[in-house]
Amino acid sequence: MFAKAFRVKSNTAIKGSDRRKLRADVMAAFPTLGTDQVSVLVPGKEELNIVKLYAHRGDAVTVYVSGGNPILFEVEKNLYPTVYALWSYPDLLPAFTTWPPVLEKLVGGADLMLPGLVVPPAGLPQVQKGDLCAIALLGNRAPVAVGVAAMSTAEMLTSGLKGRGFSVLHTYQDHLWRSGDKSSPPSLAPLALDPPDLSEEKESVQADPALQGDLRRLTLEGEEENGEVQRMCGEKSLSEASEDPSVRGLNPDPTDSKTLQEQMDELVQRCFLHALKCQVRKADLPLLTSTFLGSHMLSCCPEGRQLDIKKSSYKKLSKFLQHMQREQIIQVKELSKGVESIVAVDWKHPRITSFVIAEPSPTSQTIQEGSREQPYHPPDIKSLYCVPASMTLLFQESGHKKGSILEGGEVRMIIINYVKRNDLVDADNKNLVKLDPILCDCILEKNEQHTVMKLPWDSLLTRCLEKLQPVYQVTFPGQEPIVKKGRICPIDITLAQRASNKKVTVVRNLEAYGLDPCSVAAILQQRCQASATVTPAPGAKDSLQVQIQGNQVHHLSRLLLEEYQLPRKHIQGLEKAPKPGKKK
Repeated sequence: MFAKAFRVKSNTAIKGSDRRKLRADVMAAFPTLGTDQVSVLVPGKEELNIVKLYAHRGDAVTVYVSGGNPILFEVEKNLYPTVYALWSYPDLLPAFTTWPPVLEKLVGGADLMLPGLVVPPAGLPQVQKGDLCAIALLGNRAPVAVGVAAMSTAEMLTSGLKGRGFSVLHTYQDHLWRSGDKSSPPSLAPLALDPPDLSEEKESVQADPALQGDLRRLTLEGEEENGEVQRMCGEKSLSEASEDPSVRGLNPDPTDSKTLQEQMDELVQRCFLHALKCQVRKADLPLLTSTFLGSHMLSCCPEGRQLDIKKSSYKKLSKFLQHMQREQIIQVKELSKGVESIVAVDWKHPRITSFVIAEPSPTSQTIQEGSREQPYHPPDIKSLYCVPASMTLLFQESGHKKGSILEGGEVRMIIINYVKRNDLVDADNKNLVKLDPILCDCILEKNEQHTVMKLPWDSLLTRCLEKLQPVYQVTFPGQEPIVKKGRICPIDITLAQRASNKKVTVVRNLEAYGLDPCSVAAILQQRCQASATVTPAPGAKDSLQVQIQGNQVHHLSRLLLEEYQLPRKHIQGLEKAPKPGKKK
């Protein structure tokens, strides 16, 4: 449901009566929660917002946001918890387990098929068709998805674990998750695998010999199928995997036997060598190490992979670059206090000369191109003018009336034709225009109407434009033009100081230019290697703001001006970028 960006309709603080109703609805929907737990989930005094939005398929969704994170969402009067809520209450829903590589498919909008389930020794949880369920990854009990069972547990077993098992509504890493603080799932150890109490089920199984045979068959076949899945995905056995932290995240290459950390080490080195070989030139030196990472290494990351130095053995960029310096590939110096730069590169080093840029396979390239979102194209923005009632007499001769929309050039031509048609050009000085009663009423102030008889051409035209009402027209590629009153608000970039004395960069008004704040935040988070959040913009209805740690104006400038090709005049705050050599 949230695999693609959604559109926010409204964002308001919850009323006291609505807060009480929500608590009652939560207790009714999730009776296993105690009163104290409901009070924590739906706090009594803390800020709680109701966000109404439309999913990309048009579904109307109501989201309840607490502490900046979506905790619940409601579709057609049905209440569902988000992964943020389930991380606090992991046992709120019956939980099914799948393999880590499956997560990528779920995030992309796929449903969970029964062959993807991991059947624990204790058996599958007992659910009925239509029951709300949680989905977790092998080795970590923290749910990563919320779905609805497509069949009962008995039907799953009868089918031989074939077919569609769950309709997935929401996942970790989807756009609803991105609207929160983008935290990762906590590491929660799996529950002890004690056999379930089958006293109630024995009667029904004994009463149905066919089902009893299916259960015996599935017990044997399940072990074989699980072994096959492990071999296909390069995974360890259930007991080994539950103890191995590497299975708690999505392995980018399920056929690779290396740990996630080893794979990330290789990715960091590959992006480093790729950037030096193809992007950085001698003229670019000295180059800030932060710029090298954000503008060069990250752009060399292969499609479908995410570069995160924190997940490598190096942990920090400075430590990795020191390692590369010891190999005599680069030279790093602190040109100003606390700020490091790459000052020299040995482009003849064997590791650079022998580095080969891997070409994506035709199959993967086709998949990536098919799934990639359409590239952003900036809208065409025009400043226009609307004829008010006070100016109607001046424009009616040219066939315009109150409310007519005109471009600046049209206004100038109408005024020039009016002056010439009424013979108002001064005979002694062609640069002056005599003011007739209509011009006096339309463009002069009250205290000027008996004292000002003539005006220069430029003053006449300027005054006329100032008296008209400003409007603007926005045209997105392939869409009909949209005309709105007033002047378009520029994308506003500001720096703020938080309680921890750390700077954050805040970006507002992205939606006016067709930009999704969640997508922009995700791009900045990757390029800046800093935390980014999307929150409601204060004092603005149905508008979101992006907040990213540190002074990231330089990265924003590159993204908005160079990649998105937005005109500089529509962006304010670019001058706040840190000066070269100055610590952020």
